[in-house]
Amino acid sequence: MTSAALQIQDYALLEDEDCDTRIIAAKEKLGDRCVILGHHYQRDEVFKHADFSGDSLKLSRDAAESNAEYIVFCGVHFMAEVADILSRPEQIAILPDMAAGCSMADMANLTNVQRCWDELSQILDPEAQVTPITYINSAADLKAFCGKHEGIVCTSSNAQKILEWSFEKREKVLFFPDQHLGRNTGYRMGIPLEEMVTWDFTKPMGGLTEQQIRDAKIILWKGFCSVHQIFQPEHIDRFLEKYPETKVISHPEASFEVCQKSDFVGSTETILRIVKESEPGTRWLVGTELNLVNRLHEQCKDQGKNVHFMSPTVCMCSTMFRTDPQHLAWILENLAEGRVVNQIKVEAEQAQYAKKALDAMLSI
Repeated sequence: MTSAALQIQDYALLEDEDCDTRIIAAKEKLGDRCVILGHHYQRDEVFKHADFSGDSLKLSRDAAESNAEYIVFCGVHFMAEVADILSRPEQIAILPDMAAGCSMADMANLTNVQRCWDELSQILDPEAQVTPITYINSAADLKAFCGKHEGIVCTSSNAQKILEWSFEKREKVLFFPDQHLGRNTGYRMGIPLEEMVTWDFTKPMGGLTEQQIRDAKIILWKGFCSVHQIFQPEHIDRFLEKYPETKVISHPEASFEVCQKSDFVGSTETILRIVKESEPGTRWLVGTELNLVNRLHEQCKDQGKNVHFMSPTVCMCSTMFRTDPQHLAWILENLAEGRVVNQIKVEAEQAQYAKKALDAMLSI
């Protein structure tokens, strides 16, 4: 290292336009040694600099298949962990802002999940009866937990296939951290609501009776995405009163009641595909993060399509919003000078088991 690392505080007061210039120059200097990944929920000021855009798993796979030495993930912490796990050993995963976490992922930690597993052992034989499934929106140690216990990872687009695989192995599923994805998917598969119980990790035995646990097919962790919980059934009702021709599409992290009132339910990639492939002149009410909805509206308006955000209250993912042009410029200019800052590195044994759970998903 020839000089001291550039400090983020020196970038904090830069105008976005100045950052753009510096980002472009640093990218040009780095060339194909660096790839920038932009999650759909990123703000436009950052998203426009991405070499690849998409959901978290797609981006990690794109990066692993690239020739890049550096993977700069404009997303949140668990996404950069997945990129590190799936990438080649010589590739380095970087998160522009270490404070960019995920409130849903934080609702399930290894201590509480292990305690749940131990408590289930008082009633069941979880190793023989329960398949642990973690949503990809979770920390690496929970993916590793699933790998150790012959479990698996799922995404919002493949959750049904993963549940079907799991039920072929064992009779029950422990699904974390997002209860809504599990419930919405299970219900679409024909599993009654009463056979999907919610495990409250703040209470002994999850607040459930022994009989509830024995009768359950899916044990849902009491976690959720705060952004997707702002959407309410009455938002749909009020909008349809004004525009009855509207098609409603929601992310499966939204509540059961919202998804039941929706014409379509699907992942971010599914939402984008369905709206983009719809007939010109159609109107859509979309229940997912604001940046994606606004971007989709701009992309579709020349076809006469109207794409609306479901909630009258403006709410975006605050942790996604932490990644700004100032942090991206800081990361890239340090890389351009041969310094790595904010590397995300998953410990070797943890990465091994987490990759086992991820590979199980990718094999299906």
